[in-house]
Amino acid sequence: MEEVSFSNILITGGVGFIGANLALTLQELYPQSSILILDDFSSANFKNLKKFKGEVLACDVSTDEVFFKVEDIKLDVIFHLASITDTTVTDQELMMRKNVDGFKNILELAYDSEAVVVYASSASVYGNVKEHVPLREDREKSPENVYAFSKYIMDNIAEDFSRKTGVKTVGVRYFNVYGPGEAHKKKFASMIYQLYLQMKANKRPRLFKWGEQKRDFVYVKDAVEATIQAVKAPYSTVYNVGSGEARSFNEIVALLNKYLGKDLEPDYFDCPYDFYQEYTQADMTKIKEELGFVPKYNLEKGIEEYVNILEGKVDYPVKGIL
Repeated sequence: MEEVSFSNILITGGVGFIGANLALTLQELYPQSSILILDDFSSANFKNLKKFKGEVLACDVSTDEVFFKVEDIKLDVIFHLASITDTTVTDQELMMRKNVDGFKNILELAYDSEAVVVYASSASVYGNVKEHVPLREDREKSPENVYAFSKYIMDNIAEDFSRKTGVKTVGVRYFNVYGPGEAHKKKFASMIYQLYLQMKANKRPRLFKWGEQKRDFVYVKDAVEATIQAVKAPYSTVYNVGSGEARSFNEIVALLNKYLGKDLEPDYFDCPYDFYQEYTQADMTKIKEELGFVPKYNLEKGIEEYVNILEGKVDYPVKGIL
């Protein structure tokens, strides 16, 4: 990873899945930096940060409270991951207030500190893509639910804010992230983790018919590296963060069978969601050309390491993550 330096780092949502992995990685890479985490603990578990040496404060960043929490700190970079991540939430006012209003508060903090903002966007902004092609960042967006819409609006706000103020904002458009530290999310954890739990208990893995829906699954270590590299983007922009591969749920089951030493057949059932994405695949050209980022984990390598960690066969390289 190319060297970048920080003095004061703010991570919102830093007790959550990606945020905790990010916090502990930054702590290892930059032990002299001061790291402050703000989190409302709505989708978080303190156990993810048992090895964290910095400060953690309870805070809802969509309220004015956020300004008092950091009023005496000159921030260099803000990693903004705080948001409602439950894509099934239908309360539109709540989703927009938490995700969009919260983001606008963070941008105001960045303006005051002249800090770089790296924020979590989402591949859900692309919508239910019919053609099976890699998704470029500049393709037409078609959010299918209010979560995706909130991320779409955040991208628009970031672009406009950067143009008007000169503050650098960089969106990391996460595809399907999986890996250690997501157990607390329960039914909202990755399908890889949920299928692992089912198969570990010798239950047939449940898939929507017929398991050939494809996703771009990205291991959390790759997602974290891309997030950190985004700080050195040459201009305000948005980058896809995926593996660059579209893989089926049937393939996940096959790999879990292999690494768990089982032979369980899928239990297929009808999909109940009308906004379900049938296919995602990140076009990784832009982030590779501009930041030199190339994912280190394909699905085989990622699932093998993840299963070994879950089975207690190896320790997770970032200390303290479940």
